[in-house]
Amino acid sequence: METAHAAKYHFRIRTRNGVVVDNLSFFGCDEAAAQQKLRRIYRDCEILQCQEQRRPPPGRGGHPDYEDIVDLITTS
Repeated sequence: METAHAAKYHFRIRTRNGVVVDNLSFFGCDEAAAQQKLRRIYRDCEILQCQEQRRPPPGRGGHPDYEDIVDLITTS
């Protein structure tokens, strides 16, 4: 059985006021889950770009660093 790992998605958006915001990051099982988190904060925004960043899961293969821990805390 394969376990699904959350990926980090980087967004570039235009808010409903017309301001362009770069480098917004959200974790999600898929792009739709990350977009849902994004739209809770930025309602009625236009997504200009979305890129997925996959990382090896922490543990046996990879070791979590400070940034990984902070990302997990802030996205919960």
